[in-house]
Amino acid sequence: MSLSFLHYDVFTDEALEGNQLAVFLDGGGLSTERMQAIAREMNFSESTFILPSEAAGTDVRMRIFTPGNELPMAGHPTIGSTFALAHTGVIRTGQSRFVFGLGVGPVPVDLEWEGTRLRFAWMTQLKPVFGPVVDAREAVAAAIGLGAADVAPDLPIQQVTTGLPFLFVPLRSRDAVDRASCDVSAFRRLKSSHGIDLGIFQFAVVPPGSPETAYSRMFAPGFGMVEDPATGSASGALGCYLVRHRLVTGVASHRMVSLQGVAMGRPSRIHIAIDSRGDEIVSVKVGGSSVLVARGEFLV
Repeated sequence: MSLSFLHYDVFTDEALEGNQLAVFLDGGGLSTERMQAIAREMNFSESTFILPSEAAGTDVRMRIFTPGNELPMAGHPTIGSTFALAHTGVIRTGQSRFVFGLGVGPVPVDLEWEGTRLRFAWMTQLKPVFGPVVDAREAVAAAIGLGAADVAPDLPIQQVTTGLPFLFVPLRSRDAVDRASCDVSAFRRLKSSHGIDLGIFQFAVVPPGSPETAYSRMFAPGFGMVEDPATGSASGALGCYLVRHRLVTGVASHRMVSLQGVAMGRPSRIHIAIDSRGDEIVSVKVGGSSVLVARGEFLV
């Protein structure tokens, strides 16, 4: 059979930057095993498969695969697939909202248009769950090729999720983020000794006056990827971490930007908006643009 796909670069306005995504517009008739095999063959951070809606209040069902496993939700696949569905007319010009059925349930995306062109999309994520603080600074730092001295001393290493859990590691500087490297053996030791088997999202807060809020990278060998150029599912949780620990306050929490993927030569700008009532975070949104760079077909 012939299976057509669109190739988008996500969280960027420039082709050949951002995070690559393959969107298979008709996943009907494919088994889970075949979807996984196609995602492994594609070898992007994620590939998506669009299916008919399975739940009331959703417009489509979407399944998301890394080269190694299926994910219940993810950011760049949701944003990129929104642009693909707008390009093909599934999402009507001027439509203000579209709802994906994902593994975590209905996920709405709010749309911003420029004439007939979709300009920007905002994905709503789940409210955050703050997990345990990890005291094993030396072991965590080793997994990302650094020493404990590179970790910011007054901030916690902590698990946070807005649908998919990550371990957040605050670093002292942008230089430390750039020096990080994924040590797969140290990742395995971290899992064996401390039971930590998560993607590690390391970041540094950017000094005031910069157009970005944080400079970041994400390593996830357990997902079948050494490094991800742009991680939308972690970016929502990053925004929650920054707000919870008062690194970002007030109106600035509505217009955060994480700059990710620079070390890979694929700079990505992930926009984050967090709403709070007192100490409670009540809304988490992650947004960005996408660029269509290729189309093709699989013969499977």
